[in-house]
Amino acid sequence: MQPSSPPLTEPLAPVEPFPPPQIERFTPLQRRLIAVGEVVLCSSVPTQLLIGALLGAAGWGTGSDSQWSLPFVLTLLLADTLIVIVLMVWLTRAHGESPSALWLGVARSRRELLIGLVLVPAVFLLVVVLLNGLRLFAPWLHDVKTNPLEQLAGNTPVSAATFGLVAILAGGVREELQRAFVLRRFEQHLGGANVGVVVSSIAFGLAHKTQGWDAVITTAVLGFFWALLYLDRRSSIAPVISHAGFNSLEILRVALVGQ
Repeated sequence: MQPSSPPLTEPLAPVEPFPPPQIERFTPLQRRLIAVGEVVLCSSVPTQLLIGALLGAAGWGTGSDSQWSLPFVLTLLLADTLIVIVLMVWLTRAHGESPSALWLGVARSRRELLIGLVLVPAVFLLVVVLLNGLRLFAPWLHDVKTNPLEQLAGNTPVSAATFGLVAILAGGVREELQRAFVLRRFEQHLGGANVGVVVSSIAFGLAHKTQGWDAVITTAVLGFFWALLYLDRRSSIAPVISHAGFNSLEILRVALVGQ
């Protein structure tokens, strides 16, 4: 008998969703402190404060009677989106990790896109039910009668279209990339992914305090949903599409029927 020939190809090694981190030279405490610093830095809080201060120094105010002006808000959000994404890419690579592995994963992009699209009406329905339920059973939580962002979006068709584009980029794209980045840091160094889901969802809700406590609760629930979706898919594509789609429907609703 002739010996069997060796296989033409070696079996493929299992693909890990993330490469191993490259900060072993630090102590566990130092890693946690670094992770906290990175989460805060990429949370949009310091960047928006800095950008807002620079815009104010250049003579760009929020608008008359303390109202937000559309050019100010658009410039603030777009600049913050660009800076934060660059920071996250740089920090991810500094840890020896891949941004594409973090945000795109290994699943087929077309399937993730379809999942995101299918979830858009479900997310929209969830918000409608939750907001109306809160206003029915806890009306005191509706403490902001006029949503300042919706007011900006509903002035004219041009402003609605412009704000809709920014809502897709700064909301759907930036916030979901941030969510994945933050969850990864919690997963590695800050108590695990489950802790990250809770903390990031609460922070996501509180970031919408200017829209009222009912909006805080609703967006916290949405953040919880999108965080679980990311952890399940290990890809930001579906969360980005469903988030961007929801924001687009919200802007369209305000433009057509008002607040």
